Amino acid sequence: MRVVGVPFDDLDAATAYAVWRLRQEVFVVEQHCPYPDLDGRDPEPGTRHVLLQDDDVLLGYARVLDDADVGAGEWRIGRVVLAPAARGRGLAAALMDIALQLSKGRDVVLDAQAPLVDLYSGFGFVVDGAEFLEDGIPHVPMRLTRS
Repeated sequence: MRVVGVPFDDLDAATAYAVWRLRQEVFVVEQHCPYPDLDGRDPEPGTRHVLLQDDDVLLGYARVLDDADVGAGEWRIGRVVLAPAARGRGLAAALMDIALQLSKGRDVVLDAQAPLVDLYSGFGFVVDGAEFLEDGIPHVPMRLTRS
């Protein structure tokens, strides 16, 4: 098993397809949230795609956005997802470890699905605002302060 973080231009076609398919299978189909997953941020120069792979099978994914590119001055972790068969094995920690290594030097924010607040708290994130609904799912803004 390996976990790597790569820019968009380093994703080959098969890997990019696997990423978008996994995100669609979980966020759109499983969670019943039709939303514009392809939001234009995947190819941004500062974006890194964290891939958890076993051989050539994508088991998990996370996206690290350089929100300094949009004037926020922080990193944003999102689209954290594990394939259903990969859940319950502690693999989310490997994704988050690499995502946090890629986001050095500045604060990191994320919008956690409410049931996952404890998971992200284990990485040092704290609740940073009121719970809100996104696509019908309760989310909680969280922040890891580094400055």
